[in-house]
Amino acid sequence: MKETRLITAALPYINNVPHLGHIVGSHLPADIFARFCRLRGYKTIFVGGTDEHGSTSEIAAAQAGVDVAKFGTALHAIHKRIYEWFKISYDNFSRTPNGIHYETTQAFFKKVFENGYIAKKTIKVFYSPKDQRFLPDRYITGTCPKCGYERATGDQCEKCTSVLEPTQLISPRSVISGDVLELRETEHLFLCLDRLSPKLEDWIKASSGWRSQVTGIALGWIRDGLRERCITRDLKHGVPVPLEGMEGKVFYVWFDAPIGYISFTRELLPESWEDIWRGKNSRVFHFLGKDNIPFHTIFWPGMLIANGTYNLPSQIIGLQYLNYEGTKFSKSQKNGVFCEKLPEAGIIPDILRGALTPMIPETGDTEFKWEEFQRRVNSDLIGNFGNLINRTINFIYKRLDGEVSRPADEAMREPDKILLAGIRERAARITELMEAVKIREAFAEMLALANDGNKFFDDTKPWTEIKTDKVRASHILFLCASLCRTLAILSKPYLPDTSDRILYQLNLQPVKDGDWDSAAEMLAGPSHKVNPPEVLFARLDEAALQAFKDKVTTPADLSAIFSAR
Repeated sequence: MKETRLITAALPYINNVPHLGHIVGSHLPADIFARFCRLRGYKTIFVGGTDEHGSTSEIAAAQAGVDVAKFGTALHAIHKRIYEWFKISYDNFSRTPNGIHYETTQAFFKKVFENGYIAKKTIKVFYSPKDQRFLPDRYITGTCPKCGYERATGDQCEKCTSVLEPTQLISPRSVISGDVLELRETEHLFLCLDRLSPKLEDWIKASSGWRSQVTGIALGWIRDGLRERCITRDLKHGVPVPLEGMEGKVFYVWFDAPIGYISFTRELLPESWEDIWRGKNSRVFHFLGKDNIPFHTIFWPGMLIANGTYNLPSQIIGLQYLNYEGTKFSKSQKNGVFCEKLPEAGIIPDILRGALTPMIPETGDTEFKWEEFQRRVNSDLIGNFGNLINRTINFIYKRLDGEVSRPADEAMREPDKILLAGIRERAARITELMEAVKIREAFAEMLALANDGNKFFDDTKPWTEIKTDKVRASHILFLCASLCRTLAILSKPYLPDTSDRILYQLNLQPVKDGDWDSAAEMLAGPSHKVNPPEVLFARLDEAALQAFKDKVTTPADLSAIFSAR
């Protein structure tokens, strides 16, 4: 029996609407891999959801002028609509403020507490006299002590990705009022990461297939020495701490959020979730941005080790950043492509998926540029991939009465044999790359295979052959149609709707789970009929590009969203 694979994408905060950097940085690559795993025949579960606890949600809700529960419900619906439009195939896209998540988080904590990995301490926490409250880390801003960034928050610097303690900030002040802060004593709970360090180091070093930057960041934390990490906060919105003396406190968002991977699985599969999280034949794959690497290589596995009843992740796919035209994506600066208007922007999801896949920042930061985006659509998707499909089915339908015949082995010529060998080799290579979660390389191989098909078509000249040898022309187009079938299967993880449209034109059934390994096979039977051809993609000319750009480069005003309601 093939293994079970649980795939997750980092849970997005609901403090805003996603932009293309968020899509490319976790949701899209996770979806492509999940679709591949299903096609390969693995039992595949793909879960995600909105991370709605913590101070970021409270601050965003206050700024929008609504209570945090109403804010979370609305933003979850917006996120879900965007991911569904992108064809992100979540089996369950849930939320952290639900009963099963609260129950799972509290049970998880109790086990960690029973195992002796929780410490209680009286500590000094920033208090705002003007706001009359203790402030959790995200309510505190100041200058990063490591890189000098002036808008770091009390838990992490967005610029250099350093994980911080609020007391490390230079000139800390309140996010709410901008007021200066004072330190006061209060009691909190800590996860004893220092005691977990040896086990974490052994696990990191034993893990295979990780990207070098992921391993490097994780071992860097180990070398610097792990310390106890506070896991509770003085907030109202969050999972209550089920411990006497901790009334009025909730779990730190980075304690409860990753437990969502478990609770969302449990919500989806109430009878079999434990097989996935505790079974020997099950593997977990986390897709996330580089700012989340420390949490997924140190804190989350540390929590799992301390709990002692769940599988540790097999793969942590830490991705870098997608930048925008030489700058960072920024809502305030209106730099970027913002997703809330995509469904009515006049472009099909597969166009974006196909153009964005080469921009997935697997090993380093990548760049979204409008000129490059247009080139990828018109050259790669239309001029190469779409061209082969269209010219093949057009020729069969219009010049060969819609039917082609399979060449016998003795009728195969040298170019035919080279093409078939190339199909087998590239299909095997694409499989190998996908298993290694090298999604961008695999996509490049698929486009190269389409290019091989176009070259074969040009070199064999069926438009000439048909004048003197219609049988040979039919054989050539049978091989081209077989390659189109191969491309339809191999493109399914990337271009799900387009794959179905290709197979319909080829008069074949849509791809089913488990069909992946048949991709290199020729069409079955001695002959094959096709359906009428249809153009897969519309060319993205300057006018269409500008219209799309005008629609999606203005970010949503959350206050306006709620005032409209």
